[in-house]
Amino acid sequence: MLLAFVALKNFPAGAISSLLGGLPAGAKTATLDNGWNLILINRENYIPEDYKFELTELSNGQKVDSRIYPALQQMFDDARAAGLHLFVGAGYRTAKYQRQLLDEKTEAYENEGNSPSEARKLAEAWVALPGTSEHQIGIAVDINADKDYNSGDEVYNWLAENAFRYGFIKRYPSDKTSITGVINEPWHYRYVGTEAAKEIQDRGICLEEYLGEA
Repeated sequence: MLLAFVALKNFPAGAISSLLGGLPAGAKTATLDNGWNLILINRENYIPEDYKFELTELSNGQKVDSRIYPALQQMFDDARAAGLHLFVGAGYRTAKYQRQLLDEKTEAYENEGNSPSEARKLAEAWVALPGTSEHQIGIAVDINADKDYNSGDEVYNWLAENAFRYGFIKRYPSDKTSITGVINEPWHYRYVGTEAAKEIQDRGICLEEYLGEA
């Protein structure tokens, strides 16, 4: 087993409003009406302040919601049996770390000569605002290839064809950017459960469309 199980109980999603100075105008708090696995987190739907969950720490120090761990483990076991070498490059993030990533990306664009406002706009195409990232509730993982053995394309192609069998979807497809507001991220997979994942895969839709929020 290359993923180690360690339960960390009742981990809060983080104080989002304190980092944002309150939610932006027009934003709303995401609901659990469709179940925890189908909570919609995006630019219009923020993580509830009282959202709590248990985390499982993986062998490389990354963490995920404990409820997705068995499916993630099985998916990795089967991928490795198919000859792939892959790992979770990013799992759970705190709101503070999400803010840090956004600020660092913004600074990088400013250093390229963009104005502060242009830099922030460009950065937000890559990094979600704190409170709008699925990483903050541990149900999304960035999966990367061990380049000593496999190319990224080999891993991403296998995931695109098989991840739904384990309840995971490619969250930000290249042809759904106008709906998700996020550029193509072939490494970012989100757990939704096997039933929803199969329908999303079969219909070629994104989560917003599946939930009728597009």
